[in-house]
Amino acid sequence: MEAESVFWLGLMIVLLVIELATMGLTTIWFAGGSLTAFIASMAGAQLWLQIVLFFGISILLLIFTRPFAVHYINKNPARTNADSLIGKTGIVTEEISNLESKGQVQIQGQIWTARSAKEEATMKPGEKVVVEEIRGVKLIVRRE
Repeated sequence: MEAESVFWLGLMIVLLVIELATMGLTTIWFAGGSLTAFIASMAGAQLWLQIVLFFGISILLLIFTRPFAVHYINKNPARTNADSLIGKTGIVTEEISNLESKGQVQIQGQIWTARSAKEEATMKPGEKVVVEEIRGVKLIVRRE
């Protein structure tokens, strides 16, 4: 096996290991390009052709298969931890006032620091609110 073949095979293995470690659809396209270059090197193609095949196939795979893969793989990622609170309803336990930098909401049995989505709005204890977003460790809420 020639040095170029070993290089392409090694590159493909490294790219596949990175892809398996990240599962982010980042290097799989280039692993396909390196496989093509490996096959070309085994067939006796010149180095310049191997390089052209590597970049050409990698770019083609990226352009034509990435949109499909992104659309069908990881289509609806599950919200985890605090992100799962977005859209949930809670009860104000301490008056929410952005001007006074205070407020708390109870959601799913837990107390969270909260601020109003509308800067001037205040919310009284007992009011129902919906979480719009999370900024740092504060829930940004609006009236239900």
